[in-house]
Amino acid sequence: MNTDDSLRFALSDRIQDAEIGPRRVPLALLGQFQEEVEDFLRGSNRDVDTSQVLVSIEEGSLAIVATGLLAASGLWKDMERLDNPSALGLIDPKRAAIVERWQASARKHPYRSYRLTDQSGGLNVKVDARSDFRNQVEAIWVPVEKYLLGTIVDWGGKTSPNVHLDVGNGRTVKIASTHALLAGEKENRLYKQALLQVRADENLRTGELRNINLLGFAEQRPTWNEAEFDKLVQKGTRAWADTPDDWLEKLRSGKG
Repeated sequence: MNTDDSLRFALSDRIQDAEIGPRRVPLALLGQFQEEVEDFLRGSNRDVDTSQVLVSIEEGSLAIVATGLLAASGLWKDMERLDNPSALGLIDPKRAAIVERWQASARKHPYRSYRLTDQSGGLNVKVDARSDFRNQVEAIWVPVEKYLLGTIVDWGGKTSPNVHLDVGNGRTVKIASTHALLAGEKENRLYKQALLQVRADENLRTGELRNINLLGFAEQRPTWNEAEFDKLVQKGTRAWADTPDDWLEKLRSGKG
């Protein structure tokens, strides 16, 4: 096989004080690992047709070796980038999500680790409890103050008061508040559209907000309604229809 034709995925763990392997592995863990390997190979762009990939199950932990990957240039580029744990944001997002999932799993299970290698061993990526794969770009958060427009669907709370704001597209944002701020609000805003001034951390790359805190309620900014404007124009045109074209000049000259 060519050096870049195969990729080995190895899962190491101990179950009931014994190493897992092809002859001894929980069924659920086997199914999950197989699905993750397939998703990693395909990626978001499906640059690998997994229906054409041949695999073998090897001894030495639980290892799945996928072959027939010679033309998968995107896969190999991502493998090279994984040599830098901070470059997770540069690889295919589906593959990045799998690596993050493996890292979280390894941190929950002290004996669990994952290793990806090519045939020559030139590419060797290990994910375990001590690894620190991260998206350096997405890790950039900045403090912001902004306005959020939506419908308040819930608010209150005995110990941690908050406001639930439906901002559309099926998304509801949870905004931390204070008892004093909510108690001092005279208007019943529940199930009504509102404009909220908030302070939060914003992700520079994705625009995602976290640690959102309510500063206050603002008056809604007027929106442009072209249909209403046209009605006003038509009404004004009719009202001034009999007015001479030179009325302004006459008014200025004092002759009107």
